Amino acid sequence: MSDFGRPLIPNADRLQRSIDQLAEVGAQQDGSVCRRGFTKADCDGRQLLAQWMTEAGLSIRIDSAGNLIGRLDGEHSNLPALVTGSHIDTVPTGGHFDGALGVLAGLEVVRTLQAKGRRLRHPLEVIAFADEESTMVGCKGMAGTASSDAAEYTTSNGDPIAVNLERIGGHWPSLASACRDDDAIAVFLELHVEQGSVLESRGDSIGVVEGVVGQRRFTIRIAGQANHAGTTPMALRQDALVTAAEVVLAIEALAIRHPGDPVATVGRLQVWPNAANVVPGSVEMTVDLRDLSPLVLQELVDGLMLDLERIGERRSCSIQLDPQFEVAPTPADALVMDAVSAAAAALDLSQSRLPSRASHDAQELGRRWPMGMIFVPSRGGLSHSAAEFTSAEQCSEGTAVLLEALQRLDRLL
Repeated sequence: MSDFGRPLIPNADRLQRSIDQLAEVGAQQDGSVCRRGFTKADCDGRQLLAQWMTEAGLSIRIDSAGNLIGRLDGEHSNLPALVTGSHIDTVPTGGHFDGALGVLAGLEVVRTLQAKGRRLRHPLEVIAFADEESTMVGCKGMAGTASSDAAEYTTSNGDPIAVNLERIGGHWPSLASACRDDDAIAVFLELHVEQGSVLESRGDSIGVVEGVVGQRRFTIRIAGQANHAGTTPMALRQDALVTAAEVVLAIEALAIRHPGDPVATVGRLQVWPNAANVVPGSVEMTVDLRDLSPLVLQELVDGLMLDLERIGERRSCSIQLDPQFEVAPTPADALVMDAVSAAAAALDLSQSRLPSRASHDAQELGRRWPMGMIFVPSRGGLSHSAAEFTSAEQCSEGTAVLLEALQRLDRLL
């Protein structure tokens, strides 16, 4: 039970109506939603959200990084804010819940507190971060990790980042001003659909997220010798594709045999000359490594390099490993995880702990402030598609945990 007595329960019907109404903005014929960052649909969605925030009693502003921020004053205006939220922009064929649930759940928390006449000690902010699915300029701008080089931003519409920010009320020349002070935020807590099937497979209602995994991504280039498929004996071949097949299996084995729970993926493969009657002469592939531990990530990289050397020697092919990018993991704060766990227990909801293997706004906010995430199940693990689905009951349960956890943190911090 919370310090306020019996846990407050959000209005499930009101929350679902908000989810449904926002999904109409950018709705596609196949049932998916397209609200790519900085597009008209994104702007229309933000305008609708700003209207709802105002009606709920939030004061609103847009910072220079394009983040839409709604603020509810607390009993003590000098305290740092409790912050929740996510994003409402989507991939080209997105679903109703990815990102949007976290923002609308935050709004529902405010609506419930207002309806019950409850006031927190800390100010409460609900944020729709700008362009999470592409540049992540919103969360990075607020955390102070955004690049000041406009050329580093690859936007989904191809327009310069400065032009795009202007469309949504941001201001590229003063991007640095979006960075919040250390004492501006007490904690950040994000509710999100899992985008995987772990909770569903475990039969749990709530995921207490242990952190957002780090990523190491590389390009692997294999050089063999292209030759006639009919006249080149098997023992004399330098087949780049067969070599690549060994590499793919070695990468899979790296993750499977590791005592932790990392993941490793070869997601793209290009073969040259890619002809039916030619022994492949070269292959280029990507490998994506993810885990919550920097040590495990480095162990995977070290193991991969040894495997590539061994395979290349045996197959008489040269193999080159080139880094693409590296993202450091962001662990969740222990106090925040405990608050989420206690909230779920107070609401009699089954729970388990798991990492987030996808990037979220929380990953950047957590580099500066105590961070936590709450997951609710995704049916079949599907996301970024029209088939993405989380039931109204599951959305409401996640929102109830968010509300209860924020109240607990309000008293603990």
